[in-house]
Amino acid sequence: MNKTGILVVEDENIVAKDIKQSLKKLGYEVLGICATGEDAISQAERTKPNLVLMDIMLKGEMSGIESADYIKQKLNIPIIFLTAYADSSTLSKAKVTEPYGYIIKPFKEIDLQTNIEIALYKHEKENELKRERDFLYSIVESKNTKDTIFVKSNLKFVKINTKDIYFIEALKDYVTIITKNNRYVIHSTMKDIEKKFSPMEFVRAHRSYIVRIDKIAAIDRHFLVIEDLHNQIPVSASYRDELDKRLNMI
Repeated sequence: MNKTGILVVEDENIVAKDIKQSLKKLGYEVLGICATGEDAISQAERTKPNLVLMDIMLKGEMSGIESADYIKQKLNIPIIFLTAYADSSTLSKAKVTEPYGYIIKPFKEIDLQTNIEIALYKHEKENELKRERDFLYSIVESKNTKDTIFVKSNLKFVKINTKDIYFIEALKDYVTIITKNNRYVIHSTMKDIEKKFSPMEFVRAHRSYIVRIDKIAAIDRHFLVIEDLHNQIPVSASYRDELDKRLNMI
């Protein structure tokens, strides 16, 4: 089994050596030690570490925060910040890059190991969700499956016909696809989901709801009633005009 490769970015030589020793003691592989943000980017591109330990305050033109942002966005490598500064100003600047950890120096080995393992686990789960979402979208976009989608359910992907969908509801970073007998929760946004379904069959009624047009049983000023399920779906003013145009009303 390959060891977890870690890149250390620390401009204090003694501190860097102590961190390297601690990492090796904990069973990690140190792929390199950098003293500047520019060198950190170069070595990260070359060595492809599993994780980067990044000191926030680095000497040189590029700060640890700037190099961390590049490495995370361009190389998809998780970052844990190391710093002797715990003031609110430093924290505010650092959190913008969405690091996977923030360790105050001096620290114990157990703190280092805990932060690394949590960061690696979180990063893998995020990548897993992205792979599942990309797989789902690739199937939805396939011309051969335009009337079906595959949705993850109980660790496998299940095919459902779009004509069996009654409505779709937003739940923060997830959406729930509702059929007569099942509910499927997937990691996505309403903006992305709306693009995947035919505008001839589905319509947005509210920021949190997309409904299948032929499943609408009744409509009043503020709500749609869904046939069979009898759910009341709110209709917001911003979507009302478009909804009226799409329905065959007399």
